[in-house]
Amino acid sequence: MPTVQVTEVVPASIDALYNILSDMAQFPRFMKNVEAVTIIERGDTYTHSAWVVKLQGATFKWTERDEFYPDSRRITYRQIQGDLKTFEGYWQLQSVSGGTEVILETTFEFGIPMLSTLLNPVAKLALRENAKSMVQAIASQIPE
Repeated sequence: MPTVQVTEVVPASIDALYNILSDMAQFPRFMKNVEAVTIIERGDTYTHSAWVVKLQGATFKWTERDEFYPDSRRITYRQIQGDLKTFEGYWQLQSVSGGTEVILETTFEFGIPMLSTLLNPVAKLALRENAKSMVQAIASQIPE
C-alpha cells in the first residue's frame, strides 16, 4: 500500500495547531479541496466524521474514525466506510525551534489491483501536494 508523509515546520504554538486539527468540521472553511466534513458521532476521545474531498478532479467520499491523543499531540484516522479500500494515517505535532513540526501521514489502497500500478504513483503525488496545502492552510488559521 502506498504511504505519503509530509513534514513541515509551522511558526505557531503546538496548542494552537492541535486545536485547529481537532476541529475538523471547520476544514472546508479554509481548505479548498475539502468540500464538506460532518461530525456524525462525538465521544470523549474520538469522532466519526463524513468527508467529501475533491482531488485531481475526482470526488472522494468516506466516513472515518478519528482518535484524539491530546497528551501526545496526535490524531489518528481510519476510513470505516468509503470509496477506497484503505485510507488511514495520523497527524503528529512536535514542538521544535521556530514553532511546531507537523507530520501528516496517509496510507491508502484503491482496491483495484489491475489499476494500482497506474493509479498509485499519480495518487501519491496528488496526496502529497494536497497534504502540503492542508498544512499550509492550517498554518494560515493561526493568528500572528
